[in-house]
Amino acid sequence: MPAFTVVIPARNEAAYLPATLQALDRQTRRPAEVIVVDNGSLDDTVGVAEAWGATVLPCPQRGVARARQRGLEAARTPWVASTDADSLPVPEWLELLEAATPGRAALYGPMRFCGVAPQWSRLSGVAYSGFLHVCRVIGKPNLGGANMAFDRALALQAGGYPLVDAYEDVILGQELARLGRVSYVRGALVETSARRLERGLLPFLWQHYRNISGHTRGYFGDDRIPPLRREK
Repeated sequence: MPAFTVVIPARNEAAYLPATLQALDRQTRRPAEVIVVDNGSLDDTVGVAEAWGATVLPCPQRGVARARQRGLEAARTPWVASTDADSLPVPEWLELLEAATPGRAALYGPMRFCGVAPQWSRLSGVAYSGFLHVCRVIGKPNLGGANMAFDRALALQAGGYPLVDAYEDVILGQELARLGRVSYVRGALVETSARRLERGLLPFLWQHYRNISGHTRGYFGDDRIPPLRREK
């Protein structure tokens, strides 16, 4: 079975990152390495990651796609698992992903919100699973960066993460689907922060619709990728 590197992009995540790292501590299949890519944090993100024992890589150029790509390139294992700094993989996450690797180019699993009332957490999980099923049926698998894993060599062959503000994970997943089989791993659950709902449910859904339709600008606020400067 292949070894896994877990890559976590992080910018100003000192408040959320400890819980994510604790969730990785509880894995029944321990990762070979955990890489936290610091995307220019101004808080104690780096200190938190280093104190836990993660490998910390700097990525001063703003943008989550750049941070994910930095981790992908630095990983030394055959497979890379991706999650976010505000997300909590269940203890069996890596074990279930590992068992599903044979003959696959990429894997992904269910997600639901945490930190909300139990009924809303369950509803979010059902809604997201339904959305993923529709995407599979129409031949466009929707791999989210908080819960996906892939063959590192194939990801590099596909060109890695595209430089967009958001949806970079889904684009890479669809490129991997062109190179090999992509499978949904039902039990490999990741719970993720509901902080994107702070602006309200309708703005959250509207932004996701824009991302799916190709309008990825502005999802991460000040984390958006700056435009390239033209030399005069």
